[in-house]
Amino acid sequence: MDFAGGMCVFPGGGVDQRDDDAEVEASGWAGPSAAAWAAQLGVDEDLARALVCAAVRETFEESGVLLAGPSADSVVADTTGADWEADRVALETRALAMTDFLARRGLVLRTDLLGVWDGWLTPIFEPKRYRTWFFVAQLPEGQVTRDVSTESSEVVWLGAADAADQADAGTLAMLPPTYLTCLEVGQHPSTAAVRAAADGRSVDMFMPEVEPLGEGLTLSMPDRLRPLVAARRTVG
Repeated sequence: MDFAGGMCVFPGGGVDQRDDDAEVEASGWAGPSAAAWAAQLGVDEDLARALVCAAVRETFEESGVLLAGPSADSVVADTTGADWEADRVALETRALAMTDFLARRGLVLRTDLLGVWDGWLTPIFEPKRYRTWFFVAQLPEGQVTRDVSTESSEVVWLGAADAADQADAGTLAMLPPTYLTCLEVGQHPSTAAVRAAADGRSVDMFMPEVEPLGEGLTLSMPDRLRPLVAARRTVG
């Protein structure tokens, strides 16, 4: 890709303008309201609704994992069938809107399975700039990740701490936000602990700036992450 080519990234992508559909919240939405999400994400309700819907849609498009179910307390058990794959491709090509997909299949968007983690803004010197919100979620029981994305050369499923270790070893290339997120998430002993930690978080969009490091330069990071990185450098 022309941005972050060759880098290991999380499933994700841009918001489809159809992701902001108030009807999905009225007819098939489990979990915090758009207003509650807005407070955590630091945006208005319309964008919060779109971001949550986009997070679920992009995760399905790029990994085959669907955070939705036939009721507010269930999740689709298997998305590997040909009919599911046809819908995934239609979503990916924008031939199908996420809200229409949910309505046609009678599915409830399980926003309660998502947690807010962080927000990053591309540095000002980059020719392409993005506001990116990071979410966490627990893999629904019975579902499996699949190598289905047309936007990646390879799909890998591994622990966050392992990913950070591979990045430090030079065997996995990551942009700083991905690496730092893996490093922070990897401090928690379980997925349940990660989700619990996410419940109390809110996004303060961070934009890295150039700062000195020894005799050279580096990009800044949120202050809360500096001790984690310093510890890694000391061990290394």
